[in-house]
Amino acid sequence: QVQLVESGGGLVQAGGSLRLSCAASGLTFSSYAMGWFRQAPGRAREFVAADSKSGGNTYYADSVKGRFTISRENAKNTVHLQMNSLKPEDTAVYYCAARQYYSGPRDPAFYQYWGQGTQVTVSS
Repeated sequence: QVQLVESGGGLVQAGGSLRLSCAASGLTFSSYAMGWFRQAPGRAREFVAADSKSGGNTYYADSVKGRFTISRENAKNTVHLQMNSLKPEDTAVYYCAARQYYSGPRDPAFYQYWGQGTQVTVSS
């Protein structure tokens, strides 16, 4: 079955960096676009970043543009989220997700598979 497993979360001070990774199995990775979403306590899940199947196109939430970078390694069935200049408001559980279709990179409803999430906590 399809599995998406996130790693790399943790506790970091404001201004610091983290690199999240998501390892995919059970699917043809190059046939899926990938996305990152996050959910803070008491808030709805929100879009963070996404790419296209080739990785040639990327999409970012305004709140993370210029600080976060999504990238993929098709040979390793892995997608990364490099997070720099972290802020306390970035604190959330971060989820990776796989999308088979071109439409809706920012809409969680367009994603077929989800990971279990990894906690990111940014202290002030």
